[in-house]
Amino acid sequence: MIESVFIANRGEIAARVARTCHRLGIAATTSSGDYLDVEAQIAQALAAGADAVHPGYGFLSENPAFARAVTAAGLTWIGPPPEAMEAMARKDHAREIAVAAGVPVVPSYELGGFETGAERPPQPPISFPVLVKAAAGGGGKGMRIVREQAELAEATAAAAREARSAFGDDTLLIEKYVERGRHIEVQVMADAHGGVVHLFERDCSTQRRHQKVLEEAPAPTITPEIRELVTSSAVALAKQVGYRNAGTVEFLLDPEANGGAGEAYFLEMNTRLQVEHPVTELITGLDLVELQLRVAAGEPLPITQDDVTVSGHAIEARVYAEDSFGGFLPQAGRATYVRWPDGGVETGASAPSSTTVRVDQALESGQVVSTAYDPMLGKVIAHGATREEARSALVDALDATAILGLTTNTGFLRVLVASDEFRDATIDTTWLDRHDVPAPDPAEARRLAAWAVFRARPEDDGPFRSDGFRLGAAPAPVVIDLDERVRLTGPEPHDLPVADVRSDRVEVVHQGQRFVFERPDVFGDHAADPGDGVIIAPMPGTVLDVRVAEGDRVEAGQVLLVLEAMKMELSLKAPFDGTVDGLAASTGSQVALGATLMEVQPHA
Repeated sequence: MIESVFIANRGEIAARVARTCHRLGIAATTSSGDYLDVEAQIAQALAAGADAVHPGYGFLSENPAFARAVTAAGLTWIGPPPEAMEAMARKDHAREIAVAAGVPVVPSYELGGFETGAERPPQPPISFPVLVKAAAGGGGKGMRIVREQAELAEATAAAAREARSAFGDDTLLIEKYVERGRHIEVQVMADAHGGVVHLFERDCSTQRRHQKVLEEAPAPTITPEIRELVTSSAVALAKQVGYRNAGTVEFLLDPEANGGAGEAYFLEMNTRLQVEHPVTELITGLDLVELQLRVAAGEPLPITQDDVTVSGHAIEARVYAEDSFGGFLPQAGRATYVRWPDGGVETGASAPSSTTVRVDQALESGQVVSTAYDPMLGKVIAHGATREEARSALVDALDATAILGLTTNTGFLRVLVASDEFRDATIDTTWLDRHDVPAPDPAEARRLAAWAVFRARPEDDGPFRSDGFRLGAAPAPVVIDLDERVRLTGPEPHDLPVADVRSDRVEVVHQGQRFVFERPDVFGDHAADPGDGVIIAPMPGTVLDVRVAEGDRVEAGQVLLVLEAMKMELSLKAPFDGTVDGLAASTGSQVALGATLMEVQPHA
């Protein structure tokens, strides 16, 4: 068995892998520094005395060069063979392998070399809408939806340019576009002795712009026939490519195809452990990291397909450092207070006692969240005997999650999980792109913040406490000034939510959502008004490009500069015609949320 593992990753990912290592009596060391530097990671592994490397998920986990460097250094690679990683990395090659394995694929047309002027091969008439996408990458880059023939040439040229810039390859695929599809993926595990099993499927349809938000297992809407198709296809694909270790085969389900019976198509294979693997662990009772370690050590799988069964339902919510009700912009800063739910949350008002909650995270009070990495802070996962029990438990768990100091998407997740649409499993892969999730009403949070201010006053414990008491009449209301005046009447809440009372503001978390209420400034509010032409940073990040200079005349809508944070780029534009004044931003500089970058003075 492996004795010491070097984890080439960070945060909750490293903590998750280390947890299994410690349970098995295996030493675990985590990495630091440049997580994309292959040589630096190998050097750290050797210095730590490790005999194996686990890449986690993300960073170098799907890098075949890293896998080869690990084995060349005499270390055990805890992952699939680099040849399998390379074979499945390109969507066009993966598609060919799937066809050879008898796996159904999305109807597709090849469009390689479109911009270079290469002659396009003969192809049958295209049935719109279609999806044009890069063969060499993912993450939404090099991807365009085309709804009619007149849009095809321009969309394909734009996708090719983006793909070439992002991946160095402008080869494209054009596929049937499913308007109301569901994203189904199958977890597989394979050993070096020919054993391959599936661990059933997950539904990851709740996503925004191809980024997953909620995941659950098993899939709530598929038929037994579709389940058999996708699970058997995933196993066949893994055998066809000579796969080993953990992997995920992804499918697109068209529920309206085949006369309403549904039809599933192969999309791609992720050659690593997935972020959402906990939901599979909770319904199967298996530890996927342990299976990874045993397979990497050369052991045969300790289970057969008949040993894998499903118990209950699990749902996972990804907690991100982002303002979901403010354009989904990345957030950063010091987490002044962090409270995650624990196993006791199942005794909440809506969750039955048979449910459990698991949290995978590495964020604690006082830690700084930067814009240098992916915005995911942790995952809250609930398991119950039924989907509804798991959903209710997850609502309670998100209510019990509180992060102060920076805004997260926890409140957004709570609203989404509690919605009728998620309850009824009607959310498809583009639902969040077509609908706006309503922001929570701040009224109750403002009332709770006012009570927090009332409790925090110095006279709170003395005989002269201002509690509204008066003889011969009902208590007089106590008025608290926040961003608007709040009258406190009735009994004081027994258990207030997490709140941070400052001289200038009150910060409170209610049902997962962070609210910040400004307190009156007796000297007047001198803050700049963005409507006056002040350009402020709507998110913390790095200035990628400054496209104007001091004194430049600009037009309304003209891009002034580009910010980048957590893999997201944002262009800031001129609000009206005017002249640039007070330019305080430079390319490469770091800016804080709300920092003044420049002003646009309107023309006389």
